[in-house]
Amino acid sequence: MTDSRSRAMSEMELLDCTLRDGAYAVDFEFDENFVAELLAGLNETPVSKVEIGHGIGLEAEQTGIKAGNIDHFAWCELARSALSAKPWGMFAQPEFTRPATVRRMCDRGMSFIRVGVEPDRVQEHLPYLRQVADVCGEVYLNLMKSSAMPIDRLLGTLDGIGPEIAGVYVVDSYGAMTPETVQEYVSAVADRYPVVGFHGHDNLGLANINTVTAFRAGATLVDGTLNGIGRGSGNAATESLAAIINIMGRDRFAYQELAELAELCRVNMKVIGQGRTMQVLGAVIGIHSGFFPLVEELADKHHTDPAQLMETAVGVAGESPRAADFHAAAARIADGDNPRYLQLAN
Repeated sequence: MTDSRSRAMSEMELLDCTLRDGAYAVDFEFDENFVAELLAGLNETPVSKVEIGHGIGLEAEQTGIKAGNIDHFAWCELARSALSAKPWGMFAQPEFTRPATVRRMCDRGMSFIRVGVEPDRVQEHLPYLRQVADVCGEVYLNLMKSSAMPIDRLLGTLDGIGPEIAGVYVVDSYGAMTPETVQEYVSAVADRYPVVGFHGHDNLGLANINTVTAFRAGATLVDGTLNGIGRGSGNAATESLAAIINIMGRDRFAYQELAELAELCRVNMKVIGQGRTMQVLGAVIGIHSGFFPLVEELADKHHTDPAQLMETAVGVAGESPRAADFHAAAARIADGDNPRYLQLAN
């Protein structure tokens, strides 16, 4: 295999997911006129791909999660009208996104789909990935919460991922990875798969440098959002990445135009404020921002602090906690157990 780490910055592909990951920041409510204007603007830039739709994924509302004010068919119409020169796609999760719906989106012009799966569940979802690959020609596997699993174990979960999958994404869901861990994870995955992506969050202010590090480590496709607007502390900023690439070589992604689009987002996207304490705690302890409301609710109910509850939940789970682990952690704290001792014991 050609060593992708020897590539020049000119080979980087940049995916903008402002209108997908940014949906979390505006409670899944977008003004359609703004969306049309932003898509038209992105269409005129050299950004490689554009991702749109519900932040959690296509058909998320099937599980009772709040639906966006723009349904997926309306998203298709907006994208088809504005993105005449740009491939666009959506996010999916096996728990609620039906392959038949993916097919309908592709029939309406969608070029790619990214399927979010936690590493320890990849094997059980291999049939789903193959089904989706049968109806969409460009399928990416997004390894959500990648850093929760040691890299050697993570690689083992990828057995059976074949050429029908267009690429594998390392995802820093906690915003906890450092450039050193990004280098380790991305380079290991790049040794096995020719197309590797990276999606970073900014809990610790490292999303931009982590994304540049990911490319140098072998990533082919990297993500950003305009003005860094995304779930929790947000993402690597598309316009900043474009500017960094300009400083390091040449203006491949029209950083000035992207900066103007970032300002358009800053003015028009009414971002919901996020508690900074929880973002930092979540990054260090290893808790996804989707669990923050539950952590705060249980911490208040059981008269403990969120950090103690998070640490205990990690001890209960061993790796990436789920909802039941937080309830179990709260019960242990209520019984007077020592969370730090439990974490070591587990």
